[in-house]
Amino acid sequence: MQTSALPDLAHTATKPVHWLATAAAMAAVVALAGLLQPRTATATATAPEKRTTTPVAAPDPAEVDFPLECGGAGTAVAKQAPGDLDGDGRPETVAVVHCDAGSGTPPSGIYVLTQGSGAAPRVVATLVDPADRKTVTDFAVREGRISATLLGYSSLEVPRCCPDQEEQASWRYQGKAFVRTTGDLARAV
Repeated sequence: MQTSALPDLAHTATKPVHWLATAAAMAAVVALAGLLQPRTATATATAPEKRTTTPVAAPDPAEVDFPLECGGAGTAVAKQAPGDLDGDGRPETVAVVHCDAGSGTPPSGIYVLTQGSGAAPRVVATLVDPADRKTVTDFAVREGRISATLLGYSSLEVPRCCPDQEEQASWRYQGKAFVRTTGDLARAV
Protein backbone atom coordinates (compact mmCIF):
# COMPACT_ATOMS: atom_id res chain seq x y z
CA MET A 1 0.00 0.00 0.00
CA GLN A 2 1.32 3.31 -1.04
CA THR A 3 0.43 6.55 0.58
CA SER A 4 0.70 9.72 -1.30
CA ALA A 5 2.03 12.71 0.35
CA LEU A 6 -0.26 15.65 0.18
CA PRO A 7 1.14 19.13 0.03
CA ASP A 8 0.72 21.26 3.08
CA LEU A 9 -2.23 23.49 2.30
CA ALA A 10 -2.46 26.87 3.98
CA HIS A 11 -6.11 26.49 4.94
CA THR A 12 -5.56 23.22 6.73
CA ALA A 13 -3.27 24.67 9.33
CA THR A 14 -4.79 27.90 10.58
CA LYS A 15 -2.83 30.07 12.92
CA PRO A 16 -3.90 33.04 15.03
CA VAL A 17 -2.58 35.40 12.36
CA HIS A 18 -5.13 34.00 9.89
CA TRP A 19 -7.98 34.66 12.31
CA LEU A 20 -6.72 38.18 12.94
CA ALA A 21 -6.54 38.85 9.21
CA THR A 22 -10.12 37.56 8.70
CA ALA A 23 -11.39 39.66 11.61
CA ALA A 24 -9.62 42.77 10.27
CA ALA A 25 -11.13 42.23 6.81
CA MET A 26 -14.64 41.84 8.26
CA ALA A 27 -14.20 44.98 10.38
CA ALA A 28 -13.12 46.89 7.27
CA VAL A 29 -16.23 45.73 5.36
CA VAL A 30 -18.54 46.75 8.22
CA ALA A 31 -16.83 50.14 8.57
CA LEU A 32 -17.04 50.76 4.83
CA ALA A 33 -20.75 49.85 4.83
CA GLY A 34 -21.30 52.38 7.60
CA LEU A 35 -19.64 55.11 5.57
CA LEU A 36 -21.59 54.37 2.39
CA GLN A 37 -25.04 55.28 3.72
CA PRO A 38 -27.66 56.97 1.51
CA ARG A 39 -27.98 60.70 1.83
CA THR A 40 -30.42 62.00 4.40
CA ALA A 41 -33.80 62.94 2.97
CA THR A 42 -34.37 66.66 2.87
CA ALA A 43 -38.05 66.77 1.90
CA THR A 44 -40.56 67.75 4.55
CA ALA A 45 -43.88 66.06 5.07
CA THR A 46 -46.97 68.14 4.43
CA ALA A 47 -50.36 67.68 5.99
CA PRO A 48 -52.78 65.72 3.81
CA GLU A 49 -55.32 67.80 1.94
CA LYS A 50 -58.65 68.09 3.68
CA ARG A 51 -61.63 66.86 1.71
CA THR A 52 -64.13 69.54 1.11
CA THR A 53 -66.88 67.12 0.16
CA THR A 54 -69.09 65.74 2.86
CA PRO A 55 -69.75 62.00 2.83
CA VAL A 56 -73.17 61.24 1.43
CA ALA A 57 -75.59 59.52 3.77
CA ALA A 58 -77.36 56.38 2.61
CA PRO A 59 -81.07 56.81 1.82
CA ASP A 60 -83.37 56.53 4.82
CA PRO A 61 -86.10 53.88 4.33
CA ALA A 62 -88.39 55.82 6.70
CA GLU A 63 -88.76 58.45 3.96
CA VAL A 64 -89.89 56.01 1.22
CA ASP A 65 -93.34 54.88 0.13
CA PHE A 66 -92.85 51.18 -0.64
CA PRO A 67 -94.99 49.50 -3.32
CA LEU A 68 -96.86 47.29 -0.84
CA GLU A 69 -100.62 46.83 -0.54
CA CYS A 70 -101.14 46.60 3.22
CA GLY A 71 -104.81 47.57 3.52
CA GLY A 72 -104.16 50.49 5.86
CA ALA A 73 -101.86 48.51 8.17
CA GLY A 74 -98.75 50.42 7.08
CA THR A 75 -95.31 49.05 6.36
CA ALA A 76 -92.48 47.94 8.63
CA VAL A 77 -88.80 48.01 7.72
CA ALA A 78 -87.54 44.77 9.26
CA LYS A 79 -83.90 45.14 8.22
CA GLN A 80 -81.77 47.60 6.31
CA ALA A 81 -78.15 47.85 5.20
CA PRO A 82 -76.23 50.53 3.28
CA GLY A 83 -73.65 49.84 0.58
CA ASP A 84 -72.28 51.23 -2.67
CA LEU A 85 -73.85 48.66 -4.97
CA ASP A 86 -73.16 50.29 -8.35
CA GLY A 87 -69.64 51.61 -7.68
CA ASP A 88 -70.50 55.30 -8.12
CA GLY A 89 -69.18 56.30 -4.68
CA ARG A 90 -72.66 57.01 -3.29
CA PRO A 91 -74.29 54.52 -0.94
CA GLU A 92 -77.59 52.85 -1.65
CA THR A 93 -79.78 51.26 1.02
CA VAL A 94 -81.23 47.77 0.77
CA ALA A 95 -84.37 47.32 2.87
CA VAL A 96 -86.38 44.28 3.87
CA VAL A 97 -89.97 45.49 4.23
CA HIS A 98 -93.31 43.84 5.04
CA CYS A 99 -96.81 44.92 6.00
CA ASP A 100 -97.10 45.82 9.66
CA ALA A 101 -99.69 43.12 10.34
CA GLY A 102 -99.19 43.02 14.10
CA SER A 103 -99.17 39.21 14.18
CA GLY A 104 -98.35 36.32 11.88
CA THR A 105 -95.63 36.23 9.28
CA PRO A 106 -96.45 38.61 6.44
CA PRO A 107 -94.40 38.13 3.25
CA SER A 108 -91.35 40.34 2.80
CA GLY A 109 -90.00 42.39 -0.05
CA ILE A 110 -86.38 43.38 -0.65
CA TYR A 111 -85.99 46.85 -2.15
CA VAL A 112 -82.97 48.87 -3.27
CA LEU A 113 -83.17 52.59 -2.50
CA THR A 114 -81.17 55.45 -3.97
CA GLN A 115 -81.18 59.19 -3.49
CA GLY A 116 -79.95 61.88 -5.85
CA SER A 117 -78.62 65.25 -4.75
CA GLY A 118 -81.42 67.12 -3.02
CA ALA A 119 -83.99 64.51 -4.06
CA ALA A 120 -86.12 62.28 -1.86
CA PRO A 121 -85.05 58.63 -1.57
CA ARG A 122 -86.83 56.26 -3.95
CA VAL A 123 -87.10 52.56 -4.79
CA VAL A 124 -85.00 51.70 -7.86
CA ALA A 125 -85.24 47.90 -7.75
CA THR A 126 -87.40 45.19 -6.23
CA LEU A 127 -85.32 42.07 -5.62
CA VAL A 128 -88.02 40.05 -3.84
CA ASP A 129 -91.66 40.92 -4.43
CA PRO A 130 -94.03 40.27 -1.49
CA ALA A 131 -96.36 38.66 -4.05
CA ASP A 132 -93.81 35.80 -4.14
CA ARG A 133 -94.88 35.05 -0.52
CA LYS A 134 -91.34 34.75 0.89
CA THR A 135 -90.00 35.63 4.32
CA VAL A 136 -86.47 37.06 4.37
CA THR A 137 -83.88 35.98 6.95
CA ASP A 138 -80.05 36.15 7.18
CA PHE A 139 -79.93 39.39 5.21
CA ALA A 140 -76.59 41.14 4.49
CA VAL A 141 -74.89 43.61 2.16
CA ARG A 142 -71.13 43.06 1.75
CA GLU A 143 -68.70 44.27 -0.90
CA GLY A 144 -71.44 45.19 -3.36
CA ARG A 145 -73.31 41.90 -2.96
CA ILE A 146 -76.74 41.45 -1.39
CA SER A 147 -77.49 38.07 0.15
CA ALA A 148 -80.50 36.63 1.95
CA THR A 149 -82.17 33.41 2.93
CA LEU A 150 -85.71 33.19 1.62
CA LEU A 151 -88.27 31.02 3.40
CA GLY A 152 -91.37 29.95 1.52
CA TYR A 153 -94.19 27.46 1.22
CA SER A 154 -94.58 24.50 -1.13
CA SER A 155 -98.39 24.82 -1.25
CA LEU A 156 -101.34 26.75 0.14
CA GLU A 157 -101.99 23.90 2.60
CA VAL A 158 -98.77 24.64 4.52
CA PRO A 159 -99.55 26.80 7.59
CA ARG A 160 -98.19 30.35 7.32
CA CYS A 161 -96.34 29.89 10.60
CA CYS A 162 -94.16 27.11 9.32
CA PRO A 163 -92.37 27.62 5.99
CA ASP A 164 -91.22 24.34 4.43
CA GLN A 165 -88.82 25.69 1.79
CA GLU A 166 -85.51 27.52 2.12
CA GLU A 167 -83.57 29.24 -0.62
CA GLN A 168 -80.22 31.06 -0.61
CA ALA A 169 -80.27 34.11 -2.85
CA SER A 170 -77.63 36.63 -3.87
CA TRP A 171 -77.70 39.68 -6.15
CA ARG A 172 -75.01 41.89 -7.67
CA TYR A 173 -75.41 45.02 -9.79
CA GLN A 174 -74.23 44.37 -13.35
CA GLY A 175 -74.60 46.90 -16.12
CA LYS A 176 -77.97 48.50 -15.47
CA ALA A 177 -79.73 45.86 -13.37
CA PHE A 178 -79.41 43.64 -10.33
CA VAL A 179 -78.65 40.09 -11.38
CA ARG A 180 -79.36 37.11 -9.19
CA THR A 181 -76.10 35.21 -8.94
CA THR A 182 -76.83 32.21 -6.70
CA GLY A 183 -79.55 30.13 -5.12
CA ASP A 184 -81.87 29.48 -8.04
CA LEU A 185 -83.19 26.23 -6.56
CA ALA A 186 -85.41 25.95 -3.52
CA ARG A 187 -84.96 23.11 -1.06
CA ALA A 188 -87.27 21.66 1.55
CA VAL A 189 -86.57 22.35 5.22
